[in-house]
Amino acid sequence: MKVLSFAFLFIFTILSSQSPVVEDLKIGEKVTLNSKILNEKRILNIYLPQTYDKTKTYPVIYILDGSMNEDFLHLVGLQHFFNMQFKMPDFIIVGIANVDRKRDFTYHTDLKDLQKDYPTTGHSDKFIEFVEKELQPFINKNYKTDKTKYIIGQSLGGLLATEILLNKPELFTHYFIISPSLWWDDESLLNKANSLLYAQKDDERFVYVSVGKNEHKTMVKDADSLYQVFKNSGKKNLKLEYNLMTDDNHATILHKSVYEGFLKLFPYKE
Repeated sequence: MKVLSFAFLFIFTILSSQSPVVEDLKIGEKVTLNSKILNEKRILNIYLPQTYDKTKTYPVIYILDGSMNEDFLHLVGLQHFFNMQFKMPDFIIVGIANVDRKRDFTYHTDLKDLQKDYPTTGHSDKFIEFVEKELQPFINKNYKTDKTKYIIGQSLGGLLATEILLNKPELFTHYFIISPSLWWDDESLLNKANSLLYAQKDDERFVYVSVGKNEHKTMVKDADSLYQVFKNSGKKNLKLEYNLMTDDNHATILHKSVYEGFLKLFPYKE
């Protein structure tokens, strides 16, 4: 009986020692920021480099549509891949989780059909104020950042990125404008783009505009028109890239577009 008991204990010990160890897998931090400007709490998904060093400073990528179930995870993975295989430095990445993107990413319109389809629309001015006066100061205060700031936005997010570029260009140094919804409000922002850009200082800035050839023809036309405005602006310090992606539509473009945009900036490590 003692032999059997010992054998059972031995087997139990062996099996217990082989039990898997389960730990949380963390790639960053989730921060809830109380915005007085927006009068609501906003969630930020923040990725820090694995070798994050508080004695150094890092460039920052801000992702619109930055919720965990939107673009945050796969764009973090893309940046990590470019950091490993290409000449892309470590970045801090800030995903701005959405509450109401139709409200936050669109400016006011008097068009009745848009007001009907987008009943909360028209408050991008507040969201841009939030980015300028609350979000960026919070990131700069709590993390080691340098002056390089990217924004990545698609569709309505691309519309917002364009609005910031034309009205508050100093907020970012690099603009990834993908499939921008410039049709909004009968293309009123696009129609003002030339005069708004003309009034700006010729500061150094990188602008990447892309659109899928298989998207709605208005989307393709407007993206090309925006590129032409930038191209003919006479801004010598404006570094401009345009990418008409021949195999993509509105649903497939984002990841491959950002990949190709990064490729313009960070060549392969030989």
